[in-house]
Amino acid sequence: MVVASRLAGELFITVGVVMLLFVAYQLWYTNVLAERTADGAAGSLRQNWERDPGGAAAPQVSAFEPGEGFAILHIPKLDVKVPVAEGVSKPKVLDKGMVGHYADGALKSAMPADKQGNFALAGHRNTHGEPFRFINRLVPGDPVVVETRDAYYTYEVTSSLAQTPPANVSVIKPVPVGSGFTAPGRYITLTTCTPEFTSTYRMIVWGRMTDERPRSQGAPPALASP
Repeated sequence: MVVASRLAGELFITVGVVMLLFVAYQLWYTNVLAERTADGAAGSLRQNWERDPGGAAAPQVSAFEPGEGFAILHIPKLDVKVPVAEGVSKPKVLDKGMVGHYADGALKSAMPADKQGNFALAGHRNTHGEPFRFINRLVPGDPVVVETRDAYYTYEVTSSLAQTPPANVSVIKPVPVGSGFTAPGRYITLTTCTPEFTSTYRMIVWGRMTDERPRSQGAPPALASP
């Protein structure tokens, strides 16, 4: 009985240590890895844009391969600067610390350069870089900027939805349901899981485009250093 008790105690200690290591990996190390990958992707994007700056004479690129980065999302209030990649695959996009563009089938959404539509994005709220962890702090009037090879697109947050079921895809429609928008326009939608550390519901933030400027004109006021 004494030997059995000791073995059981050692087993429980080992299991406890393994669980603590797993929690540390999920809550800390996945962020380290994802941020490193995302930073590298953002740097690669900018290098590619410098080599191929686009401009009015260059053809507009509107289709990208799944997992391919094509933009950088800036949320100045939250000090977020994160690459945007095509698709919302966890292994190819979200778990690498990037934000994903809804681009498949019935979930396909617009691109920023489109003259109307809803540019819908998904990002992790916890772990793997957690770029959308604090989007609940965004309020109407806060700027969100999408930087691409050709232009900067500035949006103004207009409304949010604290939680909705994951199956409610109407929130990323061209005129998103629940946003307060009633006619076609140029919109952005940010989606993430809620409550924190669960995927039970989705939190939604909507915005309306307020400015579009070529990269040759420089960054918009929303990205100006204080």
